[in-house]
Amino acid sequence: MKITVLGAGMVGSAIAADLAMDPNFKVIVADISEQTLAQVKQKAPVDVVETDLSDAENITHLVAGSDLVICAVPGFMGFKTLHEIINAGKNVIDISFFEQDPFELDDLAKARGVTAVVDCGVAPGLCNILAGYVHKLMDKTESYMCYVGGLPRVRTWPYEYKAVFSPSDVLQEYIRPARFVENGRLVVKPALSDVELIDLPAVGTLEAFNTDGLRSLAKTMDIPDMREKTLRYPGHAGLMRIFRESGFFDTNPVQVDGQIVIPLSVTSRLLFEQWHLDEGELDFTVMRVVIKGQQGGGEIAYSYDLYDKFDKDTQTTSMARTTGYTCTIVARQFLNGLFGQKGICPPEYIGGVPGCFEDLMTQYQLRNIQVRETVSRE
Repeated sequence: MKITVLGAGMVGSAIAADLAMDPNFKVIVADISEQTLAQVKQKAPVDVVETDLSDAENITHLVAGSDLVICAVPGFMGFKTLHEIINAGKNVIDISFFEQDPFELDDLAKARGVTAVVDCGVAPGLCNILAGYVHKLMDKTESYMCYVGGLPRVRTWPYEYKAVFSPSDVLQEYIRPARFVENGRLVVKPALSDVELIDLPAVGTLEAFNTDGLRSLAKTMDIPDMREKTLRYPGHAGLMRIFRESGFFDTNPVQVDGQIVIPLSVTSRLLFEQWHLDEGELDFTVMRVVIKGQQGGGEIAYSYDLYDKFDKDTQTTSMARTTGYTCTIVARQFLNGLFGQKGICPPEYIGGVPGCFEDLMTQYQLRNIQVRETVSRE
């Protein structure tokens, strides 16, 4: 089977390497960076194509003959790239986490007979699968709460943060209003709001704040209370609010010394080096999902705790592992016929299909990704 991976960044390269372990797969990786492609080819038996993925014609040519496409481009390119993949009639697993509503492409995907799994990472992604799985178990689901973050093991002043994917995508989380569901109604608050402290095993005290992480869950799940919060070391949210309110995240052009610049672009560029994980630098991913409701005549709560660390053997970041391997496991589920619904498919759809959750947990174990389940009844 031929699998084409669009984007060879930190996560895209981990996806390609994992898929290339299967002798039944021929993996092609496309990216604009010759250096990035050379690094991927050095680590995994893949074919590489240097090309500009912002050009629609290039995408149509690249995906021709593919049994499956993985869309791992930056978020600002995601919606357009996904559109071109679907329009070409190709099945796709997408992790680009773009701002637009993916269901705008649902009619096109169904007309082309395409399965398009979107937001298929760790969060969104794994947390959605958990929601879909538990929702099927319960007689009535009453609440969903997700805390999630990826952080460097060593805290370094002033940001105490490193971006394990595009800094511009991280900053979008701090800009976009956060949507959550409260008493069955959609509520919108500014990102970085409602800061609280939370203690987590193996990590200690982190701060949690609102971001727009519910994504498709706000539309697809009939749960009256749902919220997601991002985790960072304490103090990060306040610093980012100062940046945002001072205009550093604005997208409207301004004139500086006779030059027209976009503040967000300049900020992203300046932060790129400071937020870049050095080679071999340790990171971790932590997530807690708590889903409460009624089952079998009583109150019940399902809690899932993920804690994953940088893999020293493969030199793969935890965020690349948890995001990328969720994508590759779901890709195999599709190719093996475990999931095949047509149209736009957020990960909660996968969680609701018998066997998919269990297979995901088994495949996580094989990759040494630990997800601990706790069930409590009242």
